[in-house]
Amino acid sequence: MKYTAQKVLGRKRRHSRVRAVIRGTADRPRLAFFRSNKNVYAQIIDDNAGKTLIGASSLKDTTSAGSVAQAEKMGIDIAERAKKQGITRVVFDRGGFIYTGSTKAFADAARNSGLQF
Repeated sequence: MKYTAQKVLGRKRRHSRVRAVIRGTADRPRLAFFRSNKNVYAQIIDDNAGKTLIGASSLKDTTSAGSVAQAEKMGIDIAERAKKQGITRVVFDRGGFIYTGSTKAFADAARNSGLQF
């Protein structure tokens, strides 16, 4: 198996382990994070109702692709959108990504902007 395929498979395994424990509710929805090589995506999801409450992506962001700065902007953006809808507490779903780099930058920016997790 090629190295990149192993990395993707490992991330999917970690993600399934995390999702077995984490559930988003109406009181405390799930903040799902995903990053690709070029962009960062985030959603706030109520798993009980099966609905995405808020979604954001960096598709129109002109910052360098996949950078930590891009993730920080997304963390601030999603936290501001959540505050407008009255959401202050969430459960963070890192999507199987290791908690360093852009994942950590996104989470720290969201925390500093007012989300509690």
